[in-house]
Amino acid sequence: MNKIILASSSIYRQELLKRLPINFSSISPNIDETRINGENFEDLARRLSNEKAEAISIKNPSAFVIGSDQTAELNKREVRKPLSIEKAFIQLNELSGQTLNFFSGVCLKNVQKNISADEVVKFSVTYKKLSEKQIKSYLEIEDPSHCVGSIKSEGLGITLLEEIQCNDPSAVIGLPLIKLSKMFERFGVI
Repeated sequence: MNKIILASSSIYRQELLKRLPINFSSISPNIDETRINGENFEDLARRLSNEKAEAISIKNPSAFVIGSDQTAELNKREVRKPLSIEKAFIQLNELSGQTLNFFSGVCLKNVQKNISADEVVKFSVTYKKLSEKQIKSYLEIEDPSHCVGSIKSEGLGITLLEEIQCNDPSAVIGLPLIKLSKMFERFGVI
């Protein structure tokens, strides 16, 4: 049986990975997630996914390590996790009526078998024109402070959206399981 490690402390990614018929452990990679000057958001998601997997692979060379990261941009400007309810309120006001472009990256590494594969799923999320009352009501029920774009699409946040254009619903939450499943098949992980 292959040892599988998720290079993440994200409870959202852990919950997603539990959908697959595997046993895995999670280890936080603790990497610097600063964007390199001039780096586009797709490349940032790919690089961070690889760096997370690499950080854990070095100490676990026989394991299959999964790294993942999600970035978003609006008008060529990075949109991040708000990290507080107050900042989520400000962010949702700014995103009201806007379309946000997301990039959800996934990487699978196994040092011992010389395996390194990565993919990025691109998708867009269009927010409804939101009133302050709608935003406040949402934030009283849901805490999206650790979600890029202040939306938990798997929860009440879906009511604030006009549409999501994505071919992998798990990518919206932060770990593209369709791409990861194909990697698992390709390398005989499961």
